[in-house]
Amino acid sequence: MTLINGNAIWGINPKDSNGSQLSYMTQEFRNNILKSANDQLRYEIVWDGRFEGREPYLEGDVVNVIFEVQVRMSVNFNWNTIGVIRKSRDIVNRKYNNGNAPNGHRFTVDVSQLVADQLSYSLCPINKGTWQSNLLGGMNGGITMQDNVINKDGNTGGSAISLYNISDNGTFRQLRVGASFEIIGSNANNGALEKATNTEMYSEIISVINSVNQFEKDSVYYEEFLFNESDLLTYRFLSRCPNVLDASSINYDFKKPVREDEEAEFLQFYIEDGRAQNMPGSTAVGAMGLKVETFLKNGSAENTFYLRDFEGNARTSLDSDGSEYISHEQNQIFIQNVSPSYINNTAALKTPSNKSIVAFPYWTAYAGNKITASTSYYRVSLYKFGLYGPYAERLQSKYSVYTIDRESKNIPYGFVRFHWLNSMGGTDSYTAKRDVVEGLTISRDVVDKKSGDRTWYQANKNHNGDVSPNTSYYSDTMRGGDIYKGGREVTNVNAERVQSVYTEPLNKYVAKWLEEIMLSPNVWIEMDTDATKMGNTRNPYLRPSSKEYIPVIITNSDIETVNQSEGLVKLNIEYTLSHKVITQRN
Repeated sequence: MTLINGNAIWGINPKDSNGSQLSYMTQEFRNNILKSANDQLRYEIVWDGRFEGREPYLEGDVVNVIFEVQVRMSVNFNWNTIGVIRKSRDIVNRKYNNGNAPNGHRFTVDVSQLVADQLSYSLCPINKGTWQSNLLGGMNGGITMQDNVINKDGNTGGSAISLYNISDNGTFRQLRVGASFEIIGSNANNGALEKATNTEMYSEIISVINSVNQFEKDSVYYEEFLFNESDLLTYRFLSRCPNVLDASSINYDFKKPVREDEEAEFLQFYIEDGRAQNMPGSTAVGAMGLKVETFLKNGSAENTFYLRDFEGNARTSLDSDGSEYISHEQNQIFIQNVSPSYINNTAALKTPSNKSIVAFPYWTAYAGNKITASTSYYRVSLYKFGLYGPYAERLQSKYSVYTIDRESKNIPYGFVRFHWLNSMGGTDSYTAKRDVVEGLTISRDVVDKKSGDRTWYQANKNHNGDVSPNTSYYSDTMRGGDIYKGGREVTNVNAERVQSVYTEPLNKYVAKWLEEIMLSPNVWIEMDTDATKMGNTRNPYLRPSSKEYIPVIITNSDIETVNQSEGLVKLNIEYTLSHKVITQRN
């Protein structure tokens, strides 16, 4: 058994805890476990056995560190190794005034590109309340799943609803990195490199999401997007839409417009901790829900109710008397439909009850319309409810505010509703309604082919000019003057359906938010077609709407988001359907 000389510790690490080499250079929320997979994710091992300028030469000296990069969906899943990096020590540091090297060899890697390849997106079906599973997600991005048809009787190792053709949620992963050591071996092994025994060490576990940060904004800290047990009311949903309001504020600068017939307006959010501070008697939480409060035009409160489909995906535990509560560790992304149509069809009321009789709180149907003809706007926030009496509720987030858009639809052309992977790794949506244009861009592949022979025509007269009786010809092209083909021929028609639409006049901060549509690699529009209607008819649970997400490619080469002379700006969104128009081959 060969051990390393000296000691090895973690140096730089993404969590930036107090033990990090950079702990005094980061902000106070350095312990935030939520990170972007598109920023640097650096891991460093520091070995103190030699000065940096000295080569390893004794038995047990570290030559290489082997970093094993592992991801998983949750504590219930096994770790999956996505890459192994063998790293020799970093370039030597030298003191500025005398050239001396510090003690310790440093081994540093950046694993962000490996991890980013594990993440994409996950859409919730239109008009569905939440994903079937947080861990396996909704309509996941990435490689198209193999669609094997399984024998319906299950005798061939499967079932009609396949247990095999599913993939992990594309929006988040938990990440850890293991480190082991290649050292100079014993004399008995002639000093050959060997792996040190009993010295494997693992980093702290963090969570990574498919977000991006812009350099000019210089903010990579996600403390306000990480829901935990605190009730500081600083948390917000995974979107940079400016319809966010602090709990203490009364001014609504921007209310996001939504239409009563829209069925897909989603909020995604990351919950780290299922507890809630300052609950009477205990931090244990019995239930969670998104509280929806509607208001009249003058600002008067109207109705209050809850959306709680996402709650079914929370991890739960049992207390000493068998009562179920929301587990402390969650560390997963949740999603909830908050569209007006979904609210009116499914929202519920919270009904306090005796915990000894029925688990609190249970949810009852809300009689009547929740969003009425008088409703002007509504706001949505996350609430947690205490497991024990008096069953207090605690606000856990900022508000997302929506205004009801009741403009009549322009029936001949309709409106265009966009969904896209936003800069926080969630999904956003917006309906554009002005100056809809649609057309085709067409190109053709042309070749030159031999033309028909015009010399010979099979006739129904003989050489004397006598008319021959009608004959059963073998083919209509036999000496038939086949000039209907030949010359230049089209072998293939390439066609793309191109469209464009304008937004409403926008303020600067709204236009800056909507520029994400142009920057996102994944954009969809809603379409209602014969194919999508069939999906709704065949399986209304899986596809509860006759509308479906259709991918598009944004083709804008530039956009204008600020115009000082004119003030408000309108964005022109130009796009083409990702699925090309299918044409015949010649």
